[in-house]
Amino acid sequence: MDLSNPVLRLCQDGMRAEAEGRGADARALYERAWESSGDDYEACVAAHYLARQQEEADEVLRWNREALTRADRVGDERVAALYPSLHVGVGLACERLGDLPRARRAFEQAQGHVVALPEDGYGDLLRTAIADGLRRLTGPPDADETNQDDADRG
Repeated sequence: MDLSNPVLRLCQDGMRAEAEGRGADARALYERAWESSGDDYEACVAAHYLARQQEEADEVLRWNREALTRADRVGDERVAALYPSLHVGVGLACERLGDLPRARRAFEQAQGHVVALPEDGYGDLLRTAIADGLRRLTGPPDADETNQDDADRG
């Protein structure tokens, strides 16, 4: 993260506040980052962090979608590693809202971006979240499909 960028510095300060258990301060810092953003990259990062501070699933979804829209506009390596996290955020929000088909699609989209994740704890955390989400949303086969499979083998 380029801490010479004032918007990214606000987000860094917000992450520090989160780590210290100062959620209200973190949210205020992320809101300042959003209001100060001057381009799609800055807005993407600020929206990404704002999504994490929302309590309501529809607001989590709204901010993650905003971050995805901004990331698409940026379209370069600066946002590549953000895509898995953004799609996981969309997936989790859709799951909370009961929209399981959209949740699954979001986790599948996240899976499509895992190559951009670093080989570290953060990357491992997201890979696990993606695998867990897909596992939850890929239920057992329908009874009809199972019976048809048995009939095909017979």
